[in-house]
Amino acid sequence: MDIESLDTPAVVIDLDRVDANLAAAQRYADEHGLALRPHVKTHKLPWIAHRQVALGAVGITAQKIGEAAVMVAAGIEDVLLSYPLVGETKLEPLARLARATPRLAVALDNDVSLDLVGRAASEAERTIDVLIEFESGRLRTGVVAPDEALPLAQAIDAHAHLRLRGFMTYPLGAGAGDWVREARSVLERQGLEAPVFSGGGTPGMWHAHEMPGLTELRPGTYAYHDRATVAAGAGRLDDCALHVHVTVVSTPERGRAVIDAGSKTLTSDTVAASVGAGYGLVLEHPEAVITALSEEHGVLDVSACERPPRVGDRVRIVPNHVCPVSNLVDGVTVHRGGSLHGVWPVAARGTTR
Repeated sequence: MDIESLDTPAVVIDLDRVDANLAAAQRYADEHGLALRPHVKTHKLPWIAHRQVALGAVGITAQKIGEAAVMVAAGIEDVLLSYPLVGETKLEPLARLARATPRLAVALDNDVSLDLVGRAASEAERTIDVLIEFESGRLRTGVVAPDEALPLAQAIDAHAHLRLRGFMTYPLGAGAGDWVREARSVLERQGLEAPVFSGGGTPGMWHAHEMPGLTELRPGTYAYHDRATVAAGAGRLDDCALHVHVTVVSTPERGRAVIDAGSKTLTSDTVAASVGAGYGLVLEHPEAVITALSEEHGVLDVSACERPPRVGDRVRIVPNHVCPVSNLVDGVTVHRGGSLHGVWPVAARGTTR
């Protein structure tokens, strides 16, 4: 089979582009003395995680316990869980993960999560490293003031099975370096050290070395790139390694076409109006706009196309945000230079806990 014979819709991965993207990021990290800890939530594929580690990554980042467990079962040995863990149902899975993982770290921003992590570490009789998450521009999770890190740091230091590792944030806001410097000063006055400063993600990754004190970088989307990272200047359109192959199934009136992929295949995330409109970029018809998604239909405004697509035409779409697309399909078709290598199961998809 060749790519053109694939049934659609199909999520297709160019492994040559993946390799190039991974190698470029590792070179950058090595040149600037940064530890690279890529986030696997983008690809959810053990093969790519192993490739990242083989190139020099210190380990991986995972968002949820289930996602991490898939990677550990596949042989990954160093994992950071970057999402705060809350709820008794997380206790035993976290303990199991700690037993199975040679090195496990968890990021958190509150004492409820800290208590849970501490009990899991004690139950597993393993040491879990802890990074204190701080807020640096997303207004999501993370302690806000540097002195709020001190009680957490002291509690971590006092626990027999926890080890204070440092600080983590997403994204790398402009003041993140100053925040860490002040927080370290607060901790050092109490005899505590926090050597790691971990930051993400892909949009600003090529400028990460400009952040004072940064020691670790956690990009994720760079493995594939997408319309948003290209717009941010983190990659080129030719670096995008994941395309959604679709077929035009209807042209009900002039200026409108319908494809066989909707919200079950394409992300509903949008990009800034300055970047472009619609739910993805149609490579063969860049003037087209994907104006609407229902479950199985994508509606295109093709009125600006000199040669609008016809029924039966196949086109490729670069998603606005590639991470949700990985989580929407059970398998991705992989190729090198157009030669198909098969369908790989997206092993960590659907791991929401």
